[in-house]
Amino acid sequence: MQRDLTSRIVLDVTEPSDLLFAIAVSGHYTPAREQFTATLNGAPVAEHEILGPTGSRLHRVASTKGELVVEYSAMIPGPGAAPVGREHDLLVAQLPSRYAESDVLRPTALAEFAGITDHAELLGAVASWVGTHLSYVPGSSLPTDGAVRTLLARQGVCRDYAHLCVALLRALGIPSRLVSVYAPGLFPMDFHAVAEAWVDGEWRVVDATTLAPRSTLVRIATGRDAADTAFLTTISGGVNLLELTVTAVVDVLPDDDITQLVTIG
Repeated sequence: MQRDLTSRIVLDVTEPSDLLFAIAVSGHYTPAREQFTATLNGAPVAEHEILGPTGSRLHRVASTKGELVVEYSAMIPGPGAAPVGREHDLLVAQLPSRYAESDVLRPTALAEFAGITDHAELLGAVASWVGTHLSYVPGSSLPTDGAVRTLLARQGVCRDYAHLCVALLRALGIPSRLVSVYAPGLFPMDFHAVAEAWVDGEWRVVDATTLAPRSTLVRIATGRDAADTAFLTTISGGVNLLELTVTAVVDVLPDDDITQLVTIG
């Protein structure tokens, strides 16, 4: 399965800024070709790559004022290496986090999924429950919204669906985390967010939106929630987003059997 990926971010940097980009595919892949570039007012800007503990590859850019253009492209000729279940990662994936308040949602999770003990069955049940209780409404949520607010609002976008899945699964004792991905087949095209849960010795993808085939997804960043996986983090300074363009194309777009366990690869 060959996947061709691109992203382009244009920023108006209003003051000297320290920026972190999570747009490169994770270290689990060996791209056949890959390029990351940053230019400020047309001139190249230095970037520094940082490898995160879960395989995320982050690019840090220090920019002065002006128009900053960051572009990334890659061709992924096949599947990546399966992520391992390190003890520390599994522990962190069971704890509440900023956007996935599993402690608050524990009573809801226990009431809604009482009697389901098989973890594989729980993945499907949670995905179905979230998918039927939320409406996908672009622009309906704030970047600061967590799973609790999403449930109360009953609407959101992919990251909101993923946060609610993560929080409910953690509340049920299943290690779960958030993954940002390139998603061939997604419409409209954008960066996508899904949940990932540790079941039967592997990290299994959970996408309550069902907007793209899970087998085509390409991992970008992996973390507790969106705080660890955002495509752009402003560490200091000030920027305005002027343009965001993402493409993700696969040679063959498969169907997605939602009853099957799938690993991002």
